[in-house]
Amino acid sequence: MVCPFCTLDNDKVIDSRSSEAGRVIRRRRQCLGCHKRFTTYERIEETVRLTVIKRDGRREPFSREKIQHGVQAACGKRPLPEEAKARIVDEVEDELHKKHDREVDSREIGELVARKLKDLDEIAYVRFASEYYQFKNVGDILSQLEELSNRVKDVKDQQKLFTP
Repeated sequence: MVCPFCTLDNDKVIDSRSSEAGRVIRRRRQCLGCHKRFTTYERIEETVRLTVIKRDGRREPFSREKIQHGVQAACGKRPLPEEAKARIVDEVEDELHKKHDREVDSREIGELVARKLKDLDEIAYVRFASEYYQFKNVGDILSQLEELSNRVKDVKDQQKLFTP
């Protein structure tokens, strides 16, 4: 691995960790020339690529970057850690590869991203949902907001049951 600081091709691995599904390996390295440390990520390259079936019937190769772009756009300038956004992308990709061998419907990808954004941040979820579900009017948005409001109320009611 070439050091990003001094470009020497001589380093040692200090620590290695794999993701939950074992699809990504994080390696902490130290350059033997300048002694600076850096991190690399190794991603397993699929021999059989996942194909996404779009709403109009077209097929295109799965793109992790499209999910990443959608999550970033939905989160906008929300005060959310980058790690949380990256975790959503990783989890969605891992779940899709576990569940599907060759093809996946784009609706399933969107539902999965929406579900994870709903748990992370309600505003990001509404932003994503407005694009994904293609809301036609304010009534559509209001019904989603009402659903979120009921969800928050249910969580608070459950917390009251368990609070001494």
